[in-house]
Amino acid sequence: MSASRSSQPNPERYVIPNLRNACRILKLLGRQRKGMKAADLARDLKIPVTTTLRIMSTLCLEGLARKIDGRFELGPVLIQLGDAALAGTEVRDLAQPLLQRLTELTDETSHLAIPCDDRALIVAVQDSPHPLRAASRPGFLADLHCSATGKIFLAYLHRDRLSEIISENVPVQRTPGTLTTPAAIKKEVDLTRKRGFSLDNEEFHLGVRCLATPVFASDGTVVAAMGITAATLRFTKERIPEMAAKVNAIAQELSRLLGHSGA
Repeated sequence: MSASRSSQPNPERYVIPNLRNACRILKLLGRQRKGMKAADLARDLKIPVTTTLRIMSTLCLEGLARKIDGRFELGPVLIQLGDAALAGTEVRDLAQPLLQRLTELTDETSHLAIPCDDRALIVAVQDSPHPLRAASRPGFLADLHCSATGKIFLAYLHRDRLSEIISENVPVQRTPGTLTTPAAIKKEVDLTRKRGFSLDNEEFHLGVRCLATPVFASDGTVVAAMGITAATLRFTKERIPEMAAKVNAIAQELSRLLGHSGA
């Protein structure tokens, strides 16, 4: 076989280092709602402070970032870009009417997430009629270890990478019930696979329970997770089987629309 046919180009060869650093900075800012100082960005990403300041000046000039009270945060231009990206997501378009139906069935807020950068990206939300809501909004990146949709991706997409994901994204203790040890997270992943749905039992927010089930593509790959979010006063532990059945039924319908023929 000739070298031209057997050899594959190394993608690292074409990387522009500071453009990549700018992307890393934007991702980090997306996880820090209170913003970050340039020195903190430089330290966390191991980039020289002078380089970080130049990158931030460029990002601010283009509207991708902004500086408020000495701290950098994401800029307004990203809202437009995010909306454009979400609009092009096929599974989101197919899910919208199904989320509406799921909310009607459960009387609770429903949502759809897709895997993104070792997190769960909320791409669509259908609000419940209740005045008290705790659901994240479209564009929110949820941690995998303590969100219902994130646990679906850990169980069905990343089970073989658990150690790597946990070491690269140290689990944050968001509530007293958050699972943070590798052993506890692995046990939860195995349980999720066994029963076919995941639970966030007040692990992300106190007083809030979430449940999610997988959405499959035509080849059997999990491409999304569909779930509901509700106050624990309404969504009691006794209602888990009922809610799981309702969410799973709608998620299976979305899977069929995506060409999946399995059970």
